[in-house]
Amino acid sequence: MEFLGLVNYALFTAIFIAIYALLALGLNIQWGFAGLFNAGIAGFFAVGAYTSAVLSTPADDGRLGGFDLHFVFGWIGAMLAAALVAWPIGKICLRFRSDYLAIASIGVAEIIRLVIKSEEVLTNGARGINGIPRPAGDIGYTESQIAYLVIVLAVLIVAYVLVERQFNAPWGRMMRAIRDNEDAAKAMGKDVEFRRLEAFIFGAALMGLGGALFAHFNRSITPEAIDPMVATFLVWIMLILGGSGNNRGAILGAAVVWIIWSVSEIATDRLPHEYAIQAKYIRLFLIGLMLQLVLRFRPEGLLPEPLRGDLRGSRRTPKSGADHS
Repeated sequence: MEFLGLVNYALFTAIFIAIYALLALGLNIQWGFAGLFNAGIAGFFAVGAYTSAVLSTPADDGRLGGFDLHFVFGWIGAMLAAALVAWPIGKICLRFRSDYLAIASIGVAEIIRLVIKSEEVLTNGARGINGIPRPAGDIGYTESQIAYLVIVLAVLIVAYVLVERQFNAPWGRMMRAIRDNEDAAKAMGKDVEFRRLEAFIFGAALMGLGGALFAHFNRSITPEAIDPMVATFLVWIMLILGGSGNNRGAILGAAVVWIIWSVSEIATDRLPHEYAIQAKYIRLFLIGLMLQLVLRFRPEGLLPEPLRGDLRGSRRTPKSGADHS
């Protein structure tokens, strides 16, 4: 039984790593590609989670729902809803830059959270939505965990391949040019405002999908799950630690941070009760300390953004020297 418990916990951790890796990929599109300081990840996470919950749950008196659709339609609806919400927010907030954009996005996420908590007809208020169907949830617990992990990993791989293709495509080079020198990009005829909005919407859609995966895994969603510490700032730490501008770095950062977050929880839970509550703050301390060490000694992250122009130049140099000799 002890071994089975460890297996189930490992599966649980792997599923959450994949979900957070999806959120980190969405943030990497916004920050790593376009330089957009979005501190409102929790808002798009919540929109995706509640949209998929409403679409996929059966009828319930007192709230919107009753569509009872397949979970795939719920996930697609979550992405579309997050993208639709991101469009007006981006049109207004992307006029700001750096920390002003962060303040505005935090405010928008808090507005979304308060609306979710207070609008009972729309979201069932503070009680949240229960009975969200989990794919392969009608089989054994361990088998259900394995099946859901396979599904989430498949979604993550597809998202990674698509985002990586865009990163290496002309669109990705254009976005990095806008990020690094907006004036030069404008001089080259690029529609900077539209492209920034485009990246903001794409990233928000992935965040909404991550929220939907979270809701179906937990089989419920409540306003308490939309904690900015866990749904926003932890994702930022993952991306900064892994390497902004590198999709593999975003996934690696999600794995490293969530493993530390989970292992520290196990360690603090084994302490006596009078110390366990206070010791939980050690988790925040460890994550903050790790972030400070990375910023101090490796600010580009564990896997820095690939400088493709420099790599091509370094490959050409020996060849040109050999030809000259």
